[in-house]
Amino acid sequence: MQVNMLEAKSQLSKLVRAALAGEDVVIASHGRAQVKLVPIATESGLNSPGSLKATLQAETSQALDAAFSDAVDAQVRDLFTS
Repeated sequence: MQVNMLEAKSQLSKLVRAALAGEDVVIASHGRAQVKLVPIATESGLNSPGSLKATLQAETSQALDAAFSDAVDAQVRDLFTS
């Protein structure tokens, strides 16, 4: 489907739905094709929004737990008692 700029402005949501459905949507100016609407392919395996924050919090928690282990406490004690 090819539409002119004015039609594209007034029917953008319809054109986006058509592109998402697999139809070729071309926007023309003065009868000459200028751009083509294509859907953005999502990559499989992507996480939902906010999942990185949860991952970073878990990693930070593990790092903090490791910083307060018995071995670290012994090292600090040795530094101050030597």
